Amino acid sequence: MKNRKTILVTGGAGFIGSHLCERLVKDKGNKVISLDNYFTGSKNNHIPGVEYRRGHTKDIERYVPEKPDIIYHLGEYSRVAASLEEPALVWDLNIAGTFGVLEFWRSRQCKLVYAGSSTKFTEVRSDGVRGRDLAPYTWAKAVNSELVGNYSRWYNLQYATVYFYNVYGPGERAGQFDGNYGTVIETFKQCFLNGQPCAVRKPGTQRRAFTHIDDTVSGIILVGQKGKGDDYGICSQEVYSLLGVARMFGCGIKMLPSTKTSRSSEVVDSAKIKSLGWRQTKTLKDYIKSIKQESKK
Repeated sequence: MKNRKTILVTGGAGFIGSHLCERLVKDKGNKVISLDNYFTGSKNNHIPGVEYRRGHTKDIERYVPEKPDIIYHLGEYSRVAASLEEPALVWDLNIAGTFGVLEFWRSRQCKLVYAGSSTKFTEVRSDGVRGRDLAPYTWAKAVNSELVGNYSRWYNLQYATVYFYNVYGPGERAGQFDGNYGTVIETFKQCFLNGQPCAVRKPGTQRRAFTHIDDTVSGIILVGQKGKGDDYGICSQEVYSLLGVARMFGCGIKMLPSTKTSRSSEVVDSAKIKSLGWRQTKTLKDYIKSIKQESKK
């Protein structure tokens, strides 16, 4: 097929990656390849029409001989607090793994969309710690976003970097129900459905901008099509405290000690991605309302 494109998604069997693959494969003229090591990805997330390959991104040349038209690099370790307990794993997946992807990008001369971490934009805490220095994960992601920009400049490569803000929606992993890699909203959802109290880290006033997976994926694809350079923040316009979210679910609340990675985040300026045509279409309030309504059936 003349206009057929080959699209590579690293981490395509994960939460965000699987939703991205599902949207990409709807354009039936394209070949969509997922490379995932299944550390947090799952075969349950497989989408018909996507070609799945199991492997580490540092060995990407072994698994992907093709030349993609675009690479969506989502396949990295992605938990802040847990990374304090496993820095070697973060280094392997996010430093060695991403270096492999960048070298692959350099050899293929295609476009790269990199999923950066919004934690690097977190305001400096009262103790002087910057968001990028909270944990091995936040540091690695900040360094990688800078390295992507440098690779583009050094080797004249096309790229765009997107930043996610507490993505929620169908297919998330749930905290105490799913090890240390769960997300806040799904964990609270499962607490609500199981009649358990929501565990909230002190002080509970930490604020987050939660963004629906559908809006996030729309932003990723738009940036893949039109984006150039850094700073594409895909962020909802509402901000909630963790205690506020637990109360929206109507759960009891169990307070837990704070952690070294406790922080707040505010709404990011999404003007750059909005200039491409992106708009938020879903809210956390409506999502929680739908969960509560569904539970009554």
